[in-house]
Order: sequence, then C-alpha cells, then structure tokens
Amino acid sequence: MNERPEWIADEEALEELLSRPTPQVVEMMRRVEGDMMFLGAFGKIGPSLTWMARRATDLAGVPRRIYAVGRHVSPQRRQWCLDRGIEPICCDLLDRSELAKLPDVPNIFYLAAMKFGTTGQEPFTWALNSFLPGLVCERFSGSRIVAFSTGNVYPLVPVESGGSKEEDPPEPIGEYAMSCLGRERIFTYFSMARNLPVVLIRLNYAHELRYGIMVDLGQKILDGVPIELAMGYFNVIWQGDSNQMTLRALEYAAVPARPINVTGPELLRVREVASRLAELLGRPVEFVGQEASTALLSNASRAYELFGRPQVSAEQILRWVADWLRRGGPTLGKPTKFQVRNGRF
Repeated sequence: MNERPEWIADEEALEELLSRPTPQVVEMMRRVEGDMMFLGAFGKIGPSLTWMARRATDLAGVPRRIYAVGRHVSPQRRQWCLDRGIEPICCDLLDRSELAKLPDVPNIFYLAAMKFGTTGQEPFTWALNSFLPGLVCERFSGSRIVAFSTGNVYPLVPVESGGSKEEDPPEPIGEYAMSCLGRERIFTYFSMARNLPVVLIRLNYAHELRYGIMVDLGQKILDGVPIELAMGYFNVIWQGDSNQMTLRALEYAAVPARPINVTGPELLRVREVASRLAELLGRPVEFVGQEASTALLSNASRAYELFGRPQVSAEQILRWVADWLRRGGPTLGKPTKFQVRNGRF
C-alpha cells in the first residue's frame, strides 16, 4: 500500500483507498486462473472488494472477467461497475431458474447475508443465510468458494481470553448467529460431499468511514446520546485490509471448508475509544451501564500467519473517523448494533 493519507477528503478518495490492492494481492491474481464472481456484491463490502479484484487483475496483466451479482442493481451502481470494468448482473439468488443462468465461473466469492432487521424477518434470514448456500454449492459445485461468515458464530468470551480461535466450538447467540452457523454447516456439508474447496471468512468487524463501531460511537457523541458500556470491548479491521485478506483466502480454500478469523489485533475498550473520539470531536461524552466481563472477540492469529498483519491500525481508523464526522462526511445509516448481547438484531 502506498503511504496512507492523514485524512480522507471524500467518498471517491475513500473508495479508492478501500479498493487499493497490495502487491501480494496482485501476485495472487497472476497465479489464480479463471474468472471471478461476487454474489451479493452490492452491500457494504462488495463494491470495494470487487473493485480491488479488478484493479489487482489489471495490475497483474492477466485477462479475467469480474462479475458482480446482486438482487437489485440500480442504474447508478450498474454504471459504476461498467466504468471500472466490472460486469453487473441482476439476479434473485433464491430463484433456482435465475441462479442457473449465471455464467460458469471457477472462483466464487459469497457475500450474500442478512443481519440488519433480522428480528421480525426470521424466515427470510434463515432462507438467505442457510438455504441459499446449498443452492450456490449445487450450482457451482466445480468452483472454489470464499464465503463470508461472521464472528457471531462464537459465544461471548472473557475479555482476558484474547478472543475466540477457529478451533473453538461455536455457540451462537440468537437467530441471526444461529442462521450464520447454519450457513457454515451447509457449506461444510457440500464441501465434503462434493469435494468442493471452501474457505469461511469469520469477519468481526470490518470498518470504514461511513459505517463501523467507531462511526456508531462518534455519531452518538455528536448527538449527545449516552454510550452503553455493557459490551465493553470489541475488535475491528479496516475494510481495505479485510478485502485483501478475503481475496487472498481464495488460495486457501480446502476440503472440508476451512474457517479463518479476520479482524484486527487490538483489543479495544469502548470507554477509551469513545473518550478519545469525544476529545477529537470537541464534545462531551456520557456513559451508562457497566462493562461485562465477556464480549464478542476474535483471535485472528491464523489470518496473520497466512496474510500478514493489517496495515491500518485502530488508532488510524479512529483519527480518520473523527475527522470524517467532524467535517460532516456521509454515513450509510446502518448501525453495527455491536452493543447487542442477546443476539437480536
């Protein structure tokens, strides 16, 4: 990565930074053969991830088609893709007839998921998070698959534990997390039944300037809303770092499906992060509640062994977020709900 800026001017600069490939990603694109398809590509992460794949492929000098598939593709997003050499496809992935029409592609990135608004839409949540993976595995049984999962499949663990590791048994809390474990189990079943190489990215939590835990905290400070302390600790990773790890994970797809935790190395304390943000924003901060002795935390040592450590620190994210919010930068209006301890999102 080139030298990082002290501040990020606007969304154009932000998206360029989030999609900037590392030399390791470029080298991987030279080794990997075949086109790539990103399913569920128009959420929070998909655009920058697909663009990084396109940029890295171009820098590698290899011919490759990059497909971005979504249930709804707005004219603006379609043009955004075409301007960057990405081929947008509108497809209801839950419709077998539409899924069958997608081109045969050897490298699949599965991003489709339901979290926000899960409560009250439990049937759709299970269909999207647990049923759809089976349809995708049937349709692309000759491909390699990188599938997004989540750290929510783990239980809340003692803060001093250092976070859950991949070999720890899952203990999901709430229907969203249960459906995500269902997603993992379905991918693993098809991986073993059809000799299908799969890697499961247990992401916890990707962060940029328009959404993320620090954005949530900063907005509450600006709005004068007290900060809840019950979920007193958290992990984050800069989305650009999680993007490059996700792309490189393609070479580590295995049978049976292989889980990899992806998050930052810092154990962040809500009280300290919020106090620092309040200082940078020039606002007071108020806290309510007490810190619990457990939190949703992941240990990403395995990812660091495979891909190296994240290049953007939590402190850098914090400074960027504070500057962005202070200047009135746009946000996505999608709170992480990281403070939820009962699994009801």
